[in-house]
Amino acid sequence: MKDIFVLMEHRRGELRDISLEMLCGASQLGGNVVAVLLGSGVDSFAEKAAGYADKVLYVDDPMFENYNSEAYQKALSALIKEHQPGLVLIGNTAQGVDMAPALAVELGAPLVTDIIALEMEGDKPKPTRQFYGGKLNAHMTLKDAGMYILTVREATFQVGEPTKSGEIVKVENPVKEEITYRKFVEYVEPEVGEVDITQSTMLVGVGRGIREDKNLPIVEELAKVLGADLAASRAVVDAGWLPPDRQVGISGKTVKPKLYLAVGISGAFQHVTGMKGSELIVAINKDPDAPIFSIADYGIVDDLFKVVPKLTEKIKELKGA
Repeated sequence: MKDIFVLMEHRRGELRDISLEMLCGASQLGGNVVAVLLGSGVDSFAEKAAGYADKVLYVDDPMFENYNSEAYQKALSALIKEHQPGLVLIGNTAQGVDMAPALAVELGAPLVTDIIALEMEGDKPKPTRQFYGGKLNAHMTLKDAGMYILTVREATFQVGEPTKSGEIVKVENPVKEEITYRKFVEYVEPEVGEVDITQSTMLVGVGRGIREDKNLPIVEELAKVLGADLAASRAVVDAGWLPPDRQVGISGKTVKPKLYLAVGISGAFQHVTGMKGSELIVAINKDPDAPIFSIADYGIVDDLFKVVPKLTEKIKELKGA
């Protein structure tokens, strides 16, 4: 099997989780995993990637201090032409969806975006992608080609412990011309609310099962005694009971807390996509057939208005003891 290229993504001095997720996913496919890193002053990122890859190819140049799709495309295209990998994985992020389609057109390579699962059949990838707002999973069959490009949805793969010690190879920047027709100007961060739930260690997610906003204090008290932050499904946000920055899911945020306690959340795919990477998932729902139980590590089938107050009191007792 040919090598698998995985493009590392970093932003403002941090290696993004999607990078290690893709390396771990690629390691399950067979073949050598090659991390491709473009940046400036990124030696530490190369060392970290080496724990998950068989080889790290990295370009250290001021040109790549900040993301520029033209510079990235030219550099990645040159490395692909030189090393001839069979598969290139890129994060389905703002950067990835900006650059991957143009790269695929330039190289004449088949492209599948936003994949949620991946298997290999020989040298040919068999990705899974969602359609109709996630109501349908399609197992894709691709035409024969020398190389394929896939963009991977965040949290598709889990990050394990670093078990490799890949060779780190620093390569000369293949982009010789200065790129003046597209420039990085500045990062404009979205306004952060009271809490950034993407950084929360524990989250209590509340869904439409809460019925109305006057019942929110029941769940807020549970979150308080746990030391957790409050998150929400889209239904709760659309109703105006919690602000949009608390929404988890495809149209909200992707979270990976150590504990995700889902209260009155049915578990629609839109929501599950945003929290399935949590280390421990506990669900409380009175419907035994609720989809949330299919991914929960622990489930309580009962009325949340009976369970949550008792759970809150029990936690208070344990903390008091």
